[in-house]
Amino acid sequence: MFRIEADRERFREIVRGRIRSDLRRYLSTPELLAKHAGKTVSVPLPQIELPHFEFANEDDDGVGQGQGARGDALSEGGEGEPGEGAAGNANAEHAVEVEVELEELAEMLGRELGLPHVEPRGRREIESDAGRYNGVRSSGPDSLRHFRRTFRSALRRTIASGQWDPEHPRVVPQREDFRFKSRRPAPVPDSSAVVFHMMDVSGSMGREQKEIVRIEAFWIDTWLRSQYRNLEVVYLVHDATAKQVDHDTFFHLRESGGTRISSAYELCLDLIRSRYPADEWNIYPFHYSDGDNWSARDTERCVSLLRDELLPRVNQFCYGQVRSAYGSGQFKKDLDHAFLGDDRVVTTNVAERDEIADTLRAFLGAGR
Repeated sequence: MFRIEADRERFREIVRGRIRSDLRRYLSTPELLAKHAGKTVSVPLPQIELPHFEFANEDDDGVGQGQGARGDALSEGGEGEPGEGAAGNANAEHAVEVEVELEELAEMLGRELGLPHVEPRGRREIESDAGRYNGVRSSGPDSLRHFRRTFRSALRRTIASGQWDPEHPRVVPQREDFRFKSRRPAPVPDSSAVVFHMMDVSGSMGREQKEIVRIEAFWIDTWLRSQYRNLEVVYLVHDATAKQVDHDTFFHLRESGGTRISSAYELCLDLIRSRYPADEWNIYPFHYSDGDNWSARDTERCVSLLRDELLPRVNQFCYGQVRSAYGSGQFKKDLDHAFLGDDRVVTTNVAERDEIADTLRAFLGAGR
């Protein structure tokens, strides 16, 4: 290994250690969300510098400045409060952004929260080119040329054309004789998952509540992408009615209507039936609201949909109740009462951002 590569790896280890130590802070802030691009995320870190000496101002008192006497206070270097004093000429403290693979970030999340690896349930058969070269074709790169089959084809052509001389056997392969090794696609099992993020966007869900949901959804997706080769994410919003939206609309839409939670569960069930059969997909519905629902009758409808339709089809159902000044919080109580002892239903209360880590551990800690 070249020295520069060793230094680069050493620097990355320092960065990983810094991220691990600050991971709890990242779990409760939207700092990484806007820096997510493809399979990497830019993590802002305070600039890492090598230790070095700094010389004090000669006009200041302190160690090495005159005789001094016992009890004399050492100078603080003349630093005042931010915003005080005249303009200075010192450098400011900057942050450096380091790109980290999402898979590596998910590994850190798993270690920090003690998350087990997911046990996939649904599997589907897909065509894959993986495997041995067990086929032959008439085109391909020279590196995959099958010499025995090429010679056999050239020999047949030479004999068929009457050019074969037993006294002077000579076979010259032509382009049409070339044969190449190939892999035949074979069906292999593939674990696929779909995540349903369902959110109440009625008037009682404010900006702070949506920010908490946004942070939770980012970390949930990051973890599950590390567990499945193929992950699809579906966003549903609801007030009195439900609809499917894109990523940006999910986090910025604000409505002012009432709340009928069953509309979201009905739409989720319709999508599962039409696109995501349970024997082929691992299904994870996550629902976020402030706990208000239109009526007790609609809550009964939600419980019925969960018990009879959704739970038999999904790996796990998770409900995160975000505290709001206008939300009653009754829906979580109703779910806890209806599904007491059923580990397929996980409910949490999130009063503030510092509780996001505990919510993620509750949602993902079962390894379903």
